[in-house]
Amino acid sequence: MIRFKKLSLFQGNKQLLNQIDLTLYPDQKIGIVGKNGCGKSSLFQMVQHELAPEHGELEFPSKWRTSSAKQETPGSDLTAIDYVLSGHQEYAQLHRALTKAEHNEDGHAIASIHAKLEAINGWSLPAEAAKLLTGLSFTEAQMASTVKSLSGGWRMRLNLAQALIQPAELLLLDEPTNHLDLEAVLWLQGFLRRYDGMLMTISHDRDFLDNFCSHILHFDSQKINQYTGNYSSFEKQKQEREVLQQAQFEKQQKEIEHLEKFITRFKAKASKATQAQSRVKALEKMDKVSAVQIRTKFGFEFAPINKNVTELINIEQGSVGYDDTIVLADIRMRILAGQRIGLLGRNGEGKSTLIKLICGELAIRHGELNRNKHFNAGYFAQHQVEQLNLDQSPIWHIQSLGTGISEQEARNFLGGFAFHGDKTLDKVKGFSGGEKARLVLAMITWQKPNLLLLDEPTNHFDIEMREALSLALQDFDGAVLLVAHDKNLMESVVDEFWLVNEGKVEPFSGDLNDYQKWLNDNRWGSNAKNTDDVSDAKVNSAQAKKEQKRLEAARRQQKAPLTNRLKKIDKQMLQLQQEHSNLENQLSDNDLYNDENKAKLNDVVTRSNQVKNDLEKLEEEWLEVSEQLEAFE
Repeated sequence: MIRFKKLSLFQGNKQLLNQIDLTLYPDQKIGIVGKNGCGKSSLFQMVQHELAPEHGELEFPSKWRTSSAKQETPGSDLTAIDYVLSGHQEYAQLHRALTKAEHNEDGHAIASIHAKLEAINGWSLPAEAAKLLTGLSFTEAQMASTVKSLSGGWRMRLNLAQALIQPAELLLLDEPTNHLDLEAVLWLQGFLRRYDGMLMTISHDRDFLDNFCSHILHFDSQKINQYTGNYSSFEKQKQEREVLQQAQFEKQQKEIEHLEKFITRFKAKASKATQAQSRVKALEKMDKVSAVQIRTKFGFEFAPINKNVTELINIEQGSVGYDDTIVLADIRMRILAGQRIGLLGRNGEGKSTLIKLICGELAIRHGELNRNKHFNAGYFAQHQVEQLNLDQSPIWHIQSLGTGISEQEARNFLGGFAFHGDKTLDKVKGFSGGEKARLVLAMITWQKPNLLLLDEPTNHFDIEMREALSLALQDFDGAVLLVAHDKNLMESVVDEFWLVNEGKVEPFSGDLNDYQKWLNDNRWGSNAKNTDDVSDAKVNSAQAKKEQKRLEAARRQQKAPLTNRLKKIDKQMLQLQQEHSNLENQLSDNDLYNDENKAKLNDVVTRSNQVKNDLEKLEEEWLEVSEQLEAFE
């Protein structure tokens, strides 16, 4: 387990963490959330021994191995699959030693290395690496390509695959979904659910965290609060905790006001001086409850569109591509005001190509493309972020969109995108990825589009900004065409889906769960070669189906007691959590500490300690039962 004991951490003069006491257990799958700059990445550096706390202790098991994805990938002549295998340190060392032994024709060394490779399942690792890369949407051609021939986004996927193949007791993932498409995100969720070991991941994707997390660590006001459950459970618990904290704060403020009035009134009177002094001491010793800090929410909205505009764009038998290559053909698509379309499809099938055709960055090759005379597209993509003028400010960027835009006008508008004060005048070169993306979104919003073309808009956005974007899109009366790996954004905004697959663009009848099933059924694509006809025939035979049904029935029978036990534990934990909350309310009541209530106080304290112990035991059992259930998946 990992223990934080009275741990404090600084970044220069800024204190990130103050007196942290925390225990993390093996097999926990932990999501780490909190505003930017609060210390989440510093936590990763500490557990990797790259950063030491100023005060306190961090106890980390001496034999534990950690694995994490590199943030940069220099160009290399290694193939993609060999690069991933080089991330498995023991395998890489043995592979180099084997090459040397074979060159020296050292039979004894060769036999010894073969035995060691067998012990770590080394012979199956190339297949495992290929499986990881397939899950991350690599084609066979890309797996055989050199690292230096791949773009930055694909190189980041290689780093992720390296981290996943390296055996470790602790896996650290910092924003792992930022460079993934929806297909790869869905695959990664399934992989992490089955991961054997402790997992800690920093993410702003709430649906991603909901899918596999057993615990959430929330960084707030130099503290780390631990919550049991996934992100949705954390939100509910956090809200309940804040309501209780605010009630305690208000009650304490009234008590402080009462004490201060007494002190002010009687401090100068000899007959009351002792009593006044005792109240001064009581005030000094009081453990102050802080008020709940309400974080300023982003607040922006898209302008209403011209109500006379109905059909924005119409494509008939269109085709589009690059140079001599046609990517999409026979496109038949109408986009009307108010439509909310989500584009689905594997990476590289042409989703971004279709968006570029619609906005005019690519010309139609064949067929017809008609745009409404009032057509005004707002296009958000990564290359828009990269085209910002790094030597200019947010105000300059807004003013560059038209004439007569005053500085105050631009400043007021930028406030809705969390650019305040001097930040509106700072040069963009010092901005984070999230701040640059917010600025591009602000520029799009200013231009009052009636069609929003959004290609992975939430990369680098935190959860609050994603929620603000979702709300703004829900209220937008124009049309939306969205490509996103953020499942929560897709589900909250999109009304219909279109599938881009094998050069075609067609309506998809179903939701994202149906799409995931489609992906599983079409993992290799319809053009992939069948490499094992005999195996397929066996699976499809009546005998195999009968055996499969028998095994599924047996599995359900084995799972039933565990499922029932997990439900019972959940119910018991909920009851104990409610009781614990009631006991905490009682302990916050000052009347309980009067002499006449001494017996009751002892009872409440005893029961409170018992409830805490019972909750800890149930939590450990919950983890154990959950792990057993996961083995059936």
